[in-house]
Amino acid sequence: MKVHHRLDGPDGAPVLVLASSLGTELELWSRNVPRWQGSFRVLRYDLRGHGATPVSPEPFGVDDLGRDVLELLDDLGIGRVSFCGLSLGGAIGQWLATNEPGRIERLVLACTTARFGEPEQWLQRAAKVRAEGVEAIADSVVARWFTPAMADEDVAAYREMLIGTPAEGYAAACEALARWDFRDRVGKIRTPTLVIVGGADPVTASSDVELLTGGIPNARLVVLDGAAHLANVERPDAFGAAVSEHLALQEAA
Repeated sequence: MKVHHRLDGPDGAPVLVLASSLGTELELWSRNVPRWQGSFRVLRYDLRGHGATPVSPEPFGVDDLGRDVLELLDDLGIGRVSFCGLSLGGAIGQWLATNEPGRIERLVLACTTARFGEPEQWLQRAAKVRAEGVEAIADSVVARWFTPAMADEDVAAYREMLIGTPAEGYAAACEALARWDFRDRVGKIRTPTLVIVGGADPVTASSDVELLTGGIPNARLVVLDGAAHLANVERPDAFGAAVSEHLALQEAA
């Protein structure tokens, strides 16, 4: 799989990998990268079937998305990294920290869970997108991404990002989420972990957060008030400060 990516920051610096959510691409992190790239080489990439990364002809799971990351790191000659994943990207982070713990220095799980609800809802969404396109579900998805306080022009820009996602790539990722259930494995994560959640996130329930913070030894929790599902976009300064602190950067919160 040829994964489209972008690498910013000084040569020789530790690497921070950023994994995006369903229906977004690497520009999801554009408000956050400037804070980190002075101290890290920041590696952003497009998930399989999103942005400029091609759609695979065969079905895939979160494990395959994790292997895409490992293949990209190997291609770039990068060994051990810190990893920050949001939503679907956070599921990838959980898989990596469990299956390749030697590759993950520190882990940030943002607006994510070990299971994204009942499988049927994702299978229904995949079928709708295949039949009618991503546009058909765009308004309901964006309504969960942001609080009403988010500027209209910003909401519109991220809506355009969403509907630019190839329908088959989006649908296949929905099916991957339908199969994702890591509830019995989160306790195997030993990587130092920060869990971030938006205080107004309708996707990540309190029980989801408790599963991660209670299951992962010594996991820390940061709740960002005034943010919904894309908390890194809606509260970029607070999100960036929390990640920086977890990664042991000497920056003011």
